[in-house]
Amino acid sequence: MSKINEVMTATEAAERWGIAKVTVRQACSGYKKAPPRFTAEETRQSGSTWLITVEGMQRVFGEPK
Repeated sequence: MSKINEVMTATEAAERWGIAKVTVRQACSGYKKAPPRFTAEETRQSGSTWLITVEGMQRVFGEPK
């Protein structure tokens, strides 16, 4: 798999894993009651878009549906 295919947006990740976009975004940024679930190597924000690695999604949410 090429490097570019190892990264996706939070929206694309939510669609591929069949989960809500807000769930993925909260896993990226954390929220009042929970810290971020991804490591700095698994996600970063580019403008208002979260970018996430496939490896990070698999670690946090398991295999895609």
